[in-house]
Amino acid sequence: GICLGLLLMIAIYIVARIKNYPALAWPGFRQVFRSGFTAMGGLMLVVIVLGSIYGGICSPTEAAAISAVYAYWIAVFVYRDMGPLKEVPLRKVDEPLASALFRGLWQTLAAIPRSWVHPEVRHVVLDAAKVSIMLLFIIGNAMLFAHVLTTERIPHLIAETIVGWGLPAWGFLIVVNILLLLAGNFMEPSAITMIMIPILFPIAVKLGIDPIHLGVICVVNMEIGLITPPVGLNLFVTAGITKRDLTWVVRAALPWLMILLFFLILVTYIPQISLWLPEYIDKLKGY
Repeated sequence: GICLGLLLMIAIYIVARIKNYPALAWPGFRQVFRSGFTAMGGLMLVVIVLGSIYGGICSPTEAAAISAVYAYWIAVFVYRDMGPLKEVPLRKVDEPLASALFRGLWQTLAAIPRSWVHPEVRHVVLDAAKVSIMLLFIIGNAMLFAHVLTTERIPHLIAETIVGWGLPAWGFLIVVNILLLLAGNFMEPSAITMIMIPILFPIAVKLGIDPIHLGVICVVNMEIGLITPPVGLNLFVTAGITKRDLTWVVRAALPWLMILLFFLILVTYIPQISLWLPEYIDKLKGY
């Protein structure tokens, strides 16, 4: 993730320089820390979701429900980007902190019933429902397609064909990338994980490919599949959020898709990108 993030940062910097985007003046560390503190409410959303899942507190579905309630609370009553308190500041100029806290608590309690029927909140909920319905329809069809593939034993036939070719490790990895990229066009990542990975894993182990290396390759492929036309799930999410047609979204995503494919090649044929950290941890533990 760090390597991919750095690669995208470099690409964004190059694009910004070529298009001569204006650069903002350095605001100073004080403003950076202040902005970071202000953003803490939104950043805690990530902590709540991942912490509750990996801590064994919630299932992913339950974590999603909790995050939705938390996002509503933060947006309406803390950041006040919408809702009945939109034009009301958290703290007035020169107002004592205790007074601001008491006033904010009273305003929040009074605004909770009104927020449920506020036009802006209702509009956001309606937009979220539209996007959710669209995504659930796509995921449902993808799972149905995966069921058909499993019933017809197509993944097993593909695996038998690959074994029959007698490919070396590097050739097998090319086939894996092609298969997963094609599958990512039509299938949801969880379906790919359940159907394709158990079939490819034993073949990779026989060819001497590290399971961690194969796992990272699969994750990168599925990430690319989410923005690959025609059925990349994130393309539809972006189209729904930006109110643009899918053709515009695909054209906008193509340059970044090329960068992701370049990163996939690096991850595939430079195993140490994936393995240096696990190997370093094993050395620390004395394995």
